[in-house]
Amino acid sequence: MTAPGAAPTLTTARLRLRDWTERDLAPFAALNADARVMEFFPRPLDRAESDALAARIRDHFARRGFGLWAVEAPGAADFIGFVGLSVPTFQAPFTPCVEVGWRLAAAHWGRGYATEAAAAVVAHGFRQLGLDEIVSFTVPANVRSRRVMDRLGMTRRPVDDFDNPMLPPGHPQRPHVLYRLPRTAWEREGSERRAPEPTRPALEHGNARRQGDEPQR
Repeated sequence: MTAPGAAPTLTTARLRLRDWTERDLAPFAALNADARVMEFFPRPLDRAESDALAARIRDHFARRGFGLWAVEAPGAADFIGFVGLSVPTFQAPFTPCVEVGWRLAAAHWGRGYATEAAAAVVAHGFRQLGLDEIVSFTVPANVRSRRVMDRLGMTRRPVDDFDNPMLPPGHPQRPHVLYRLPRTAWEREGSERRAPEPTRPALEHGNARRQGDEPQR
């Protein structure tokens, strides 16, 4: 029996997206303290801030039934970061919405993990959650994440770009680019190619906010 608010465990060819455990807190704090990982955020997080973020992530799952999964690479690493879905708390022309986001440890960049995990999350969002659209956003200079958005089939219209209201006017990271993926476009472009239909072993259940007002790339 699945516990109330439990997070489904998603598996891909190389990754396992699962609920968070206490063992994840230390590597998560190291990730959030890494200036490379946090380059496109206002600043790195200290341990208390990182632990508070992990608590919000788990609360998001409990309240909404979806959120940011902890990601592991079986046989390689027990925790490499998070990938998942969240609801931005700020108001913008495109909100309310559901955003796909990710944050991986630098040691695991360049291996296609973000795309692989995000594709599974997008498929879950459309198939299991019945979402009509999934968005993603980041600062213009974040080329790595923008490439992931492209690979997911998301598209950007410059007219949709916006200033993140969570940052003050004049802040260099306030301008953001917005990418969108409607369900109809995802289906039309071949959802089966992005992520296979989960089988019973691949869709397990366990237990699991991100800082909902900040982009998670």
